[in-house]
Amino acid sequence: MNMNRARQISWFLLRVVSGFLFVQAGGMKLFDWFGGVPAAFGGHPKLLSLVGVAGMLEFYGGTAILLGLLTKPVAFLLSGEMAVAYFMAHQPQGTWPIQNHGEPAVLLCFIFLFLAAHGGGEWSIDTKFLNK
Repeated sequence: MNMNRARQISWFLLRVVSGFLFVQAGGMKLFDWFGGVPAAFGGHPKLLSLVGVAGMLEFYGGTAILLGLLTKPVAFLLSGEMAVAYFMAHQPQGTWPIQNHGEPAVLLCFIFLFLAAHGGGEWSIDTKFLNK
């Protein structure tokens, strides 16, 4: 396997797995998948609450990322969402991500920032149909 092929596969997997994880997080908030939002965190959110809007961004944005549709602007928006999530929900719990359980938010923030800068890769709807 040549390096270009390995780069295509790894970029594709990074995008698809990150999008799939985000769809699950949004589905938990919006549709009570996997038991829904725990009661300790307020239970099922109202659609226009902070958690409800996060759920919409995660479900629909995650779907777009998974498909590679409008990857750059969607990934930029989701990167910002993860930065806000980290500083609002995790950072007050401790200085370091390992202390405040914010590692997933930090990783997803930078994965989405990478996708915002570089796009969805060669195996995306953006590339195949929108010539981006």
